[in-house]
Amino acid sequence: MRIALGLEYDGAPFCGWQHQPSGCAVQDHLERALSSFADGAIATVAAGRTDAGVHARAQVVHFDTGAVRDERSWVRGPNSHLPGTIRIVWARSVPEGFHARHHARSRTYHYLLLDDAVAPGLLRTKAGWFHKPLDVDAMREAARALAGEHDFSAFRDAQCQARTPVRILHEAKVERVGPLVVFTLRANAFLHHMVRNVVGSLVYVGAGRQPPGWIGELLLGRDRRLAAPTFAPDGLYLSAIEYDQSLGLPGFRPNPLLPPA
Repeated sequence: MRIALGLEYDGAPFCGWQHQPSGCAVQDHLERALSSFADGAIATVAAGRTDAGVHARAQVVHFDTGAVRDERSWVRGPNSHLPGTIRIVWARSVPEGFHARHHARSRTYHYLLLDDAVAPGLLRTKAGWFHKPLDVDAMREAARALAGEHDFSAFRDAQCQARTPVRILHEAKVERVGPLVVFTLRANAFLHHMVRNVVGSLVYVGAGRQPPGWIGELLLGRDRRLAAPTFAPDGLYLSAIEYDQSLGLPGFRPNPLLPPA
């Protein structure tokens, strides 16, 4: 039987999604909880590999098991073995050929940023920070260059293992929501650190260090060394994974820091 799970987690206490020898990753905690509940070893595959400190509102994983449990039990049982910062939100039986990563049509990330003279206290690990107000209009203009199919080498981490730097960015949006600046990036897939590298470069534009046209120049130059440094992980959220509607996968709970979709 193949089961899909929908997860949300606070990434601050963990060393990222993917397995680590120390067992500190979200995947390590999840597989220990699932294996304990199912009385047998369970290996999971995720739609996206979030980095250390990155949060998820809408992570999707799948796994195979011979254990017979109803869908509600796959939520309640493992949750009783998980730390409070990781929660299974839903469980569904899926076709044997379903693959959480390969069948995802798009992924959406949000980055929340407080642009204020004083760093956040209550939102310290939930939002990024820049020390002065940013020009949202300039960042919005710059972000237009990102939409479409491009070689994103300028925003690719040196350790990225993707076979190609070409991605299709369906949406690149910057808006102010209350005291926060919200960056929305939706693509077929993302390169390692791509979102945080894009945000860092857009912040350079918003701070007046570079003109809006600089983002397009970075894309054409394909040189990571010319772009801004990687921005902090604190405000980054994996917010949505899109699948074929025929699968009937449930939705996720809203992020209270973002306006309703």
